[in-house]
Amino acid sequence: MEAVEIRPARTEEFNAVAGLRWRWELESGETPTIARSAFVDGFADWAKRHADSHRCIVASRSGTVIGMAWLAVVTRVPTPDTMIRATGDLQSVYLIPEERTGGLGGRLVAAALAEARALGLYKVTVQSTTRAIPVYARNGFTASPTVLIAEL
Repeated sequence: MEAVEIRPARTEEFNAVAGLRWRWELESGETPTIARSAFVDGFADWAKRHADSHRCIVASRSGTVIGMAWLAVVTRVPTPDTMIRATGDLQSVYLIPEERTGGLGGRLVAAALAEARALGLYKVTVQSTTRAIPVYARNGFTASPTVLIAEL
């Protein structure tokens, strides 16, 4: 089996990444409300327009994108100590089912964290399914008693 490459997504791969997001929705039991082609085109356009604030990391085997992780960069309010502050939020980490349990999810998460370090972010958050918590824990994520969520 050919090795998997973990790296930043190329612009021309955004359609494939959109296909992963579509596949994830179907796998989750969701019924999309728009046509797949419209979603793929809109998603790829969105990804291009948001490349500065949303960094996409992909897993690719033999030129086929099989996984993704998105690092959303969130600019924070300045403090007296620093005018430039930013954090990250890890989003939409997904691997096609046949590639799970081989450590690729952990590699995607590690690559996203490496990108966060390179950007000088001081923390990264993630919302996880119960099943994926061990992947994040192995990469240094811990539960926080101070992060609160308001469901709207």
